[in-house]
Amino acid sequence: MLARLRAGELTVDEALEEIRRTQLVELAGQARIDLGRTARRGIPEVVLASGKAPAAAARLIVTLAREQGQGLGSRLSEAHWTAVEQAAGDYEVVRYGPGAALVRRPGFEPDASGGRAGVITAGTSDLPVAEEARMVLEAAGVETRLVSDVGVAGLHRLLEPLIELVAWRADVLVVAAGMDGVLPGVVAGLVDAPVVGLPVSTGYGAGGEGEAALLTMLQSCSTGLSVVNIDNGVGAGAAAALIARRAGAGRRPGRSPGRRTPAVRSRPGTRSRSSS
Repeated sequence: MLARLRAGELTVDEALEEIRRTQLVELAGQARIDLGRTARRGIPEVVLASGKAPAAAARLIVTLAREQGQGLGSRLSEAHWTAVEQAAGDYEVVRYGPGAALVRRPGFEPDASGGRAGVITAGTSDLPVAEEARMVLEAAGVETRLVSDVGVAGLHRLLEPLIELVAWRADVLVVAAGMDGVLPGVVAGLVDAPVVGLPVSTGYGAGGEGEAALLTMLQSCSTGLSVVNIDNGVGAGAAAALIARRAGAGRRPGRSPGRRTPAVRSRPGTRSRSSS
């Protein structure tokens, strides 16, 4: 491929496309790790640990870290965590909540995309799934802020953090909610940034496994609200990362700027007590 590039048979862009298509590494004859996904899509591959033996999941995650600087895993049990920490050696292991892991090769940092994303949860019970989304966003080079416990049972708690996120000019918001799942629709009705609804399987009785939250978000009166599946923090983070990365690229020199006028403006002197 490099010889063809040197000979002028391929352009640089064509060579990059071929590299992206062929960056697959077979591991132990059982799994194919997509090492070209970050270059191709801007978001890294995530290993789903549940259903895999702890040692197998750890091997996949650490192999990704060795080959491309970082390896991501979701739905880790305590046995998976033990296996990952043992396999990681001198690599850094970052915990995102109880079930999401990022293993990073020493000295590695993802390229900054220039994009910004806010992650909002209705309650603290929604944090484990929201942390999956935050992991994917940060691994994709998106600057991320987290606001938690601002559900509609105390709607006044939402306003100041939301004003601050809009003033910060977040390109996209991920909003996680269980129970009645109303919060994403409320947020989508107040801001001009894309909102990704993330239904969570918290609640009581009928609909308590996330079905009520999912149906509420799908039936939201707020137009333009996008919704992922129940507890799919990885999917929400990936969708938000694609939006934020495209917005960040649009602000780079020589590119057309994206949306920059917030629909809600922060009052002088207001500060969020919940964002991080």
